[in-house]
Amino acid sequence: MIENLPKNLIEFINAGEGTTIEYKEAKKNLPSNLFETVCSMLNRNGGHIFLGVKDNSKVIGVYQDYTKDMKKEFVDLCNNPEKIFPTVLLDIKEYIYENKHILYIYVHESSDVHKTANKIYDRNEDGDFDITNNTTLISNLYIRKRSTYIENKIYPFATMNDLRIDLIEEARKMASNRTSNHPWSKMSNEEMLRSAGLYERNLETGKEGFNLACLLLFGKDDIIASALSYYKTDAILKVKDTERYDDRDDIRTNLLDSYDRLTDFIKKHLNDKFYIEDDQRINVRDVIARELCANLLIHREYSNPYPARLVITKDSIITENANKPRTIGFIDLNNYSPYPKNPKIAGFFKEIGLADELGSGIKKIAKYTKIYSGGGKPLFKDDEIFVATVPLTNKSSNSGFINNELKELILNFIKESSNGRTRQEINDYIYPQMSEDLETKNSKVRTSLTYLRKKDLIENVGSDTNPVWIAK
Repeated sequence: MIENLPKNLIEFINAGEGTTIEYKEAKKNLPSNLFETVCSMLNRNGGHIFLGVKDNSKVIGVYQDYTKDMKKEFVDLCNNPEKIFPTVLLDIKEYIYENKHILYIYVHESSDVHKTANKIYDRNEDGDFDITNNTTLISNLYIRKRSTYIENKIYPFATMNDLRIDLIEEARKMASNRTSNHPWSKMSNEEMLRSAGLYERNLETGKEGFNLACLLLFGKDDIIASALSYYKTDAILKVKDTERYDDRDDIRTNLLDSYDRLTDFIKKHLNDKFYIEDDQRINVRDVIARELCANLLIHREYSNPYPARLVITKDSIITENANKPRTIGFIDLNNYSPYPKNPKIAGFFKEIGLADELGSGIKKIAKYTKIYSGGGKPLFKDDEIFVATVPLTNKSSNSGFINNELKELILNFIKESSNGRTRQEINDYIYPQMSEDLETKNSKVRTSLTYLRKKDLIENVGSDTNPVWIAK
């Protein structure tokens, strides 16, 4: 089902074109100059492209019969080095606004300098400008990229012997499992790293080699320590001993193993909680762990010696990482435009399936925290130190699941089985997810079952003393 255009994107359409906003008419085909805008936004500050909108902000829409082919063509071109180089991972989404179909592209600011059709474009106001023959502007562009993104720093004396070849092979398998016939499956290790932007040449100095992003992803521990002597990530449990800690993992290894150790730490100390969504059983704790840990590693400012931290307390999970903020204060999830701190690392995590599109992680955390905590809301503070706080309980209400959520959870659990659910099966599934005492849990489940029965959503195919509930 195609979603309606979100409120924050409607505001972008109403705001008019500018450095980070572009409208293009496109009824049956991608605009011929689309990748000039994509290239210029990648090279500048990123931005938002709307297909099916005129320059005066009037929405004319895209013909629905053509949207599928247009989306496929866009993704294919993003992976075509003859169209955009270096290639880039961008998503194109279809929305409905005023009964018209719109295609929307969010372009992140890239740490690379990109070309399209062998030309370099930069963005100024609402225009895309060819700067290929302007050596001064190109030089300034490279200097800005290098100073902004430390992941681009090249280590010309690093060799393949300094990398974990087993991790490269594991990443290749993960990418192939996620996408059949993935290009990496047919590449050598060197070709794969070049394709991912992890081996590059600095056009200013002529130096070439593995960059910091590559070392952080695949470097042996001693090599990473040599490149970043202060690099470490702390995972800490503070429940009983709040002055020191109850458990700790001092992590000083590559990002892929760091991700595994961080998520394992959360799984070790927090209980499972399951949720039925679209007929699938989802481990809510694991989804939150995945997104928190990926964001902690991907969006860290690695030029800052402040150690990244993941702290589990009695009431919450807190992550902290060094940051270069664009705004100061708490993030409004309804009006939030994310940007990548380390685009190469973020792109690699996405390619192997450990992260999704930019910005989706925070939204997923918000969605599943509500389920896990019984209504609690996470907080994300953008500052020199980025802080994410995920509540484990809803302090504003000691009622655990709110009534509607509990009823929905029970109904979905019953629907999952064609043979029906006994009361004991329902209790065994629901009770671990509730924070109340046993008497209150029993009362709430009983009340929910009565409500579902009266609404003719379930029926008892067992007996009065030993009911077996099935969905109607």
